[in-house]
Amino acid sequence: MTLAKRLKSSVSNLAQGVVGVAAGLALVFAIAGAPAQAWAQVAPAPAAAPAATPAIQGQGPALWVIKDADSTLYLFGTVHVLRPTVGWLSPKVEAAFDSSDQIWFEFSNPDDQAAVMAVIQQHGYSSDRPLSSYLTADERIGLEAAAASIGVAAEAMEPMRPWWAGMTLALAPLAKAGYDPMSGSERILKARADAAGKPSHGFETIEQQVRVLADLPEAVQVDLVREGITDYQRGAEMLDGLVDAWAKGDVKALEAITVAEMKADFPALYGRLIVDRNTDWADQIQTQLQGSGTAFIAVGAAHLTGDDSVQSILKSRGVAVESVE
Repeated sequence: MTLAKRLKSSVSNLAQGVVGVAAGLALVFAIAGAPAQAWAQVAPAPAAAPAATPAIQGQGPALWVIKDADSTLYLFGTVHVLRPTVGWLSPKVEAAFDSSDQIWFEFSNPDDQAAVMAVIQQHGYSSDRPLSSYLTADERIGLEAAAASIGVAAEAMEPMRPWWAGMTLALAPLAKAGYDPMSGSERILKARADAAGKPSHGFETIEQQVRVLADLPEAVQVDLVREGITDYQRGAEMLDGLVDAWAKGDVKALEAITVAEMKADFPALYGRLIVDRNTDWADQIQTQLQGSGTAFIAVGAAHLTGDDSVQSILKSRGVAVESVE
């Protein structure tokens, strides 16, 4: 698996978001629309709303809880773009959410498209160098074909910085496969929180989310574009496997899909995308434990898998984290 594929996989949980980001990298980019008009152009006509909440698979996605004398904190891993037919709101997740006084996401306003687009405009576009100047003649021909297939003119991609162009190519095909940011976990949970009058908070700002990718070395960004040109059609296939593991609560499979290979082959990048952020979030969770009340914490599922997960970091500090069965 190439570096670009690993990056796309992580941010799609990271989406997660294409991306990453859903709060989360994947959600940021999904909300932004990759670009928004492209998502609308390639998406199939919306189907009628399901008559009932889709059934979960087995016990549904994994859920963890942290408790002390006066605090209860639930940890729930999310996927930022989903098909409307995917069942994930299990009774245990609903009970944990309903009992919570406040909700925490990767960033506080995953439904604010205007705010996301402002940051994308700042960090995703540049007048200094056209996108095509990074590519060979054959790659420029491939970019035109790939852009046309997702309903975007290649000329419209010229001012995009390479990381944003790569995410655009990776994410837009998800719409053709029926994935929708409006059905993503965070969008559903945020709407429920607003309806119930529950305050929402974020571990990071939207700018911090975007700059995780916008500040990547230029060579890595260009690799994302090249991979998008040749392999953009596989995005839905990759996300299908992730969603299946997540919906079943198969944390080991999620680890293999989202973080294991990146950790082994690109430890510095893994540290930046996963470990550094998980460590910061663990710090903030420990601060929450010093207060009181019940909170529901929803972050990309990749951050709750593996030896460097938020739970593992907390456990290494003596904080008890238990699975909710």
